[in-house]
Amino acid sequence: MTTKSLSEEDLQRRFRDVEENLKVVEERIAAAAEHAGRKREDITLLAATKTVPVEIINHGIEAGIRCIGENRVQELMDKYEGYRKDLADVQFIGHLQTNKVKYLIGKVSLIQSIDSRKLAAEVSRLSQRAGITTNILLEVNIGREENKSGVLPENLEQLLGEVSQMPNIQVRGLMAIPPAGAEKEETFAYFTQMYQYFIDIGSKKLDNVSMQRLSMGMSADYELAIAAGANMVRVGSALFGPRDYSKK
Repeated sequence: MTTKSLSEEDLQRRFRDVEENLKVVEERIAAAAEHAGRKREDITLLAATKTVPVEIINHGIEAGIRCIGENRVQELMDKYEGYRKDLADVQFIGHLQTNKVKYLIGKVSLIQSIDSRKLAAEVSRLSQRAGITTNILLEVNIGREENKSGVLPENLEQLLGEVSQMPNIQVRGLMAIPPAGAEKEETFAYFTQMYQYFIDIGSKKLDNVSMQRLSMGMSADYELAIAAGANMVRVGSALFGPRDYSKK
């Protein structure tokens, strides 16, 4: 994940693009928040940095990004020492395998993609061993898609009860990705349903569960998510441009 393949001119262009894109995204978040009767500061912008070279990520951080999220464990490890961690929070937002948990403990402030008792138990075990508490979100498969990770809505309460009893782990909220290509009204309905789960769980005041984060909405639909109640949006291509998968 370097910019060695870019000329200085191309690098400077990418830097300018990130600055301009960030301004646009910030304006749109602020407008969406205001329209929903909320404040801009109520919404956390997480920059999704999959395939983005660390130099460009850091330029975005220097321009004002304060929260970044990686989708792949190996990519996070490759880039970790290069992040401007003094200025930005680092989180993990992608599908996580149990055998990769060990690489994240103590390195990220939040794991957004816990979707099973087994995965949560491994986070708990390794956090205990490290003497730290790891913050997590439970990922909900809101669209019930067979090829997508996340706990099914009807199993959320059971998983929540199990995870809340585990030591050295703190449930901080929920995360979801609605089906791609859904109509606007359908996507909004999924977001609204997630918000209801978020509110309902928060009202139960469970031990080791604090509904602080509702992470939903990406580049194509973050304004809809804010309208439905999201307080964290994960924006990638709208900030950094189309993904360059040749640089995996």
